[in-house]
Amino acid sequence: MEPILFIVFGAIAVGGSIMVVTRRHPLASALYLILTLFAVAALFVLRQAHFLAAIQVIVYAGAVVVLFIFVIMLINVPESRLPVERLTGVRFLAVIVAGLLILEGALVARRFGLAGTPAADSGSVEAVGRALFTDYLLAFEVTSVLLLAAVIGAIALAKKKI
Repeated sequence: MEPILFIVFGAIAVGGSIMVVTRRHPLASALYLILTLFAVAALFVLRQAHFLAAIQVIVYAGAVVVLFIFVIMLINVPESRLPVERLTGVRFLAVIVAGLLILEGALVARRFGLAGTPAADSGSVEAVGRALFTDYLLAFEVTSVLLLAAVIGAIALAKKKI
């Protein structure tokens, strides 16, 4: 049953991600992004990474996409002002190149044993916390400083000049 669910949620994630980049209206793209993020969370649950699935839903599908939708509604671009998309041969070539890169990445991962099964507790809260505050402490702190700088910059840009 698990392989069937993996294929179903994987197909939903891939289909939703394709719909995100092919829709003309930004609000439709944001809604397909929510679908894609929920499908990825379901894939995390299937891999027994319940903490990552919860974070996926809370942070990305909950907070980030809500901010996207808020900005889309705030800007409120009329339908007539949306850019006109033209199908070109470059897009077709880009899809072929992307597929070849994915295939090459899978072959390299298989050749060098990078696609092995994860440890049993790799998605648990304890394992994520231990890795975050030991091996990745510097990256965690640098990320927090960058986010703080982004918040200060956003406040400075949004501040009204008196």
